[in-house]
Amino acid sequence: MHSGLAGLRSFADREAPLAPSLDRRQPVHFIGVGGIGMSALAGILSQRGFNVSGSDPRDHAVLTQLRRLGVRVFREQSASTIDAIRSGTSVAPLVVISSAVPETNPELRAARWAGLTIWHRSDVLAALINGQASIAVAGSHGKTTTSSLIATLLAATHNDPTAVIGGIVPAFGSNGRHGEGRLLVAEADESDGSLVKFEARLGVLTNLELDHTDHYPDLEALIGTVQRFSGRCGQLLANRDCPVLSQHFRADHWWSTQQAQEADFAAIPRECRGDGTVAEFFEQGRPVGTLTIPLPGLHNLSNVTAAVAACRLEGISFAELQQAVTTLQAPGRRFDYRGTWQGRLVVDDYAHHPSEVQATLAMAALMVRSGSTTLPQIPGRVLAVFQPHRYSRTGQFLDGFAQALSTADAVLLAPLYSAGEQPISGVSSEALAASIATHNPLLAISVATSTDDLTALVADQSRPGDLVLAMGAGDINGLWDRLNRLHDCDGSLPLAA
Repeated sequence: MHSGLAGLRSFADREAPLAPSLDRRQPVHFIGVGGIGMSALAGILSQRGFNVSGSDPRDHAVLTQLRRLGVRVFREQSASTIDAIRSGTSVAPLVVISSAVPETNPELRAARWAGLTIWHRSDVLAALINGQASIAVAGSHGKTTTSSLIATLLAATHNDPTAVIGGIVPAFGSNGRHGEGRLLVAEADESDGSLVKFEARLGVLTNLELDHTDHYPDLEALIGTVQRFSGRCGQLLANRDCPVLSQHFRADHWWSTQQAQEADFAAIPRECRGDGTVAEFFEQGRPVGTLTIPLPGLHNLSNVTAAVAACRLEGISFAELQQAVTTLQAPGRRFDYRGTWQGRLVVDDYAHHPSEVQATLAMAALMVRSGSTTLPQIPGRVLAVFQPHRYSRTGQFLDGFAQALSTADAVLLAPLYSAGEQPISGVSSEALAASIATHNPLLAISVATSTDDLTALVADQSRPGDLVLAMGAGDINGLWDRLNRLHDCDGSLPLAA
């Protein structure tokens, strides 16, 4: 621990590391510009004066917003798009791709044939992170929420940050924000190891747990990659409550929600309700004030503690943060209330790892037990609607998913979302259902054969007052729209087979 905030190194006084070369004279083209990671970068570069274009065959609100920001959007991904962006410019365009763009993509193939420079989206993000005072948030869980909260607190305290987040930030209505302030906040995704390119002034580590088993063979490999990231950060702020972090990392500053004396920053819960948490905030073991947090759940308390700690390290007064915290909202798809359908409260959540599912269900159960909620009404039951994501992840954590889901009042399973992976023998939604039954034999569990079947099962097996909690990283988030299309012309509801 440190003796006090006054003795901490000032980020404002330290020089930013050199960034990769980004030249405003060079046009930048994003293949798949509508993606959650790509769209934020495209919008920010356009607002910074770059000539930005992109291609995406979909038509949704993100693309409309990009057009408003001056991004030229092509609906086709073809060789003709590369011809179009090369015409009328004396500087060869820079082409940006994500890991989701295959080498067989005709636009990418045409760009390579034309000899254009190809960057991964992480290279562009590195250019932004490394080019100014930055806060980069990494970790297995909570990084989208924590980075969103940091950016929101900075904006609320008139620091006007730039933000590149992997989810929609309610305060901004977008996943990207161009600010005039000196700070940039970014989510540093560990899924493909590309975060080792970043040289943030402050790195924030939320927690570490094995995930993305398609990329990391074991926990040690993940630890090694994140250690490389942390070693490139000017300073490191980490979660003392995570055993992996406390054992394998040396942080400049620690935070905790469990103990005030062994951390530089701590928020100890005094009241945990379904509509939020009241916590006493400590710095260097000394109480400095109370935080009233409108986000329920101990996992959200940890996220908020990290965000407040990061802002305190930037010199923002606790009094300002204390007020700003009361207005915080979670990013999109993080316990995202979609609406009430036939008396059922429908919530969408991105949880796709056992720890995330467990935390989300615990928060939902707290709303039932405590008689308080952030939803329009207190739910009576929690109906978990879960879509397993990737064969590799589901197989690796089958029992962990089963234990977490067994705590719900009822479970409906969608067909496994492969995310492009080949099937693994013995790994399926049916296998997960069987494993759940071993933990809770009396639990009502159903497995859908398709997304339409899942929607019918929800309509048939739920009842008014239920919290229908749709969890997963695939296409499960379309449940709300599918439920609203269920009515026949006479207003009746189809029953599940």
